[in-house]
Amino acid sequence: MIGIFKPAVHKDGLSDEAIDESYPKLRLQVFLGIFIGYAGYYLVRKNFTLAMPSLIEEGYTKTELGFALSGVAIAYGLSKFIMGSVSDRSNARAFMSFGLMASALIMIVMGTVPIATSSVSVMFCLLLANGWFQGMGWPPSGRVMVHWFSPAERGTKMALWNVAHNVGGGLVGPIAILGMAIFSDYHSIFYFHGVIALFVALYIYLTVRDTPQSEGLPTIEKYHQNYPTAFAYDESHEKEFSAKEIFLDYVLNNKLLWAIAIANAFVYLVRYGVLDWAPTYLSEVKGFSFEESSWAYAFYEWAGIPGTLICGYISDKYFRASRSPVLIIFMLITMICVIVYWLNPPGNPGIDIAMLITIGFFIYGPVMLIGLFALDLVPKKAAGTAAGFTGLFGYVGGAVAANVAIGYVVDRAGWDAGFMLIVGACLMAIILVSFTIKAERRANNV
Repeated sequence: MIGIFKPAVHKDGLSDEAIDESYPKLRLQVFLGIFIGYAGYYLVRKNFTLAMPSLIEEGYTKTELGFALSGVAIAYGLSKFIMGSVSDRSNARAFMSFGLMASALIMIVMGTVPIATSSVSVMFCLLLANGWFQGMGWPPSGRVMVHWFSPAERGTKMALWNVAHNVGGGLVGPIAILGMAIFSDYHSIFYFHGVIALFVALYIYLTVRDTPQSEGLPTIEKYHQNYPTAFAYDESHEKEFSAKEIFLDYVLNNKLLWAIAIANAFVYLVRYGVLDWAPTYLSEVKGFSFEESSWAYAFYEWAGIPGTLICGYISDKYFRASRSPVLIIFMLITMICVIVYWLNPPGNPGIDIAMLITIGFFIYGPVMLIGLFALDLVPKKAAGTAAGFTGLFGYVGGAVAANVAIGYVVDRAGWDAGFMLIVGACLMAIILVSFTIKAERRANNV
C-alpha cells in the first residue's frame, strides 16, 4: 500500500517542442483533477450536519451530535498535519484518490448499516475515521499546486482552486434534497453522497499527475523563469526532504507560520460555527423547512466563490501580496454580518439568507489566504506539511470548538451564548492577524 504513494519516477526528457505542447495541457488537466477532486471530498465531509435535525428528532441532543461531529474535525486536523508530511513524499495522484475512496465508503456504511447511527460512540468512531481520510485531500492538492504553478501566478490560481471548497460544500444541500426525493430516507444523505464521491475518486486517479518532472518536463520555476522570493530557492529544493528537515528546518521554527496557524483556529471556529449549526439553528429558531435550510446552507458555500476570488485579487492588486490587511478587513465585515444574522428576529427569512450569503462571501477569503500564506512561507517540498500545520490548528482548535463547545453552550445557555462565542472568535482572529502585519512586511521586503 505504501508503495503506491511513492513519488512518480522521472521519465526521459522531452524536446522543447513537446514541452511547449504538453505543459499547458497537463497544467489544465491536473488543475481540474484537484479542483473537482477536492470538491468531491466535501460531499462526504459536510453532509452529516444536514442529517442532524433528523437525528435530533430521534432523541439525540445537540451536545451529543456536536461530540460525534467533532470526530471529523479532530481526525482531519491531525491527519492534515501528519498525512501532509506523508504527502510531501508521496505520489499526489494515488494519495488523493485513495483518501476520497476510503471516505466515500465510510459514508456508504453510515447510510446503509443500521448500527452505524445507533449510538453517539459509533457515529463518533466512524466520523473520526472519515476525518482521517479527509486529511488526504488538501495536502496533495497543495503539492500539485506548487509543482505545476509558479510563484507569480500562484495567488490567482490558488484562489481559483480554493473555490472547490464552496462548489463541493454548496452541492451537499442540493444533493441531499435530491437523495431525499428519490429515497425518502434521511440516510440517503450519507450513502447517496458516498456513491457520487466514489466516481470523483476515479476521476482524480485518471487526471492528476504528481510533478512536471514525472512527465519528463522541467520544473515550473525553470519553465516560467520565476522563482520564490520568500526564501532562497536553489536546486536542492527539488529533492524530497526528510521528515526531520521539513518539521525542524521549515515548519516548527517558522514564527510567522505559528502566528497564522493560531489565528486560523479562530477563523475556523467562525466558519464552522455558522455553517455546521445553520440547518439546526434555522430549523429551531427561524422556522425553516429542511429544503429551505439545505438551500441556505448551499448559498453560504456558493457565496464563498466570488468572495474568495475577489479576496485574492485585492490582496495581489491593492496590497502587493500582503495577506494580513485583507484578512483583517474580511473578518471585520464577517463579524458585523454574524451579529445581524444572530439578532434578526424570526419571520424575516430574507435577511437570514442574505446574512448567510454575506458571511459565506467574506469568511472563505481569510480561509484561502491563510492556506496561501502557509505555502508562500516554505519550499514547495514542505508545502503539504506547512498547510497541514495551519489546518491542525484550524480543525483541532477551531472546528472542534465549533462542534463541541457551541453544541454544549447552546444546550446549557441557548443560542445567544453560542453566537457570543462566534463573535468573540471574530475579534480574536482580527487581533492575532494584526500582530503579523509587520512581520509579513519584513518577510516580503527580504
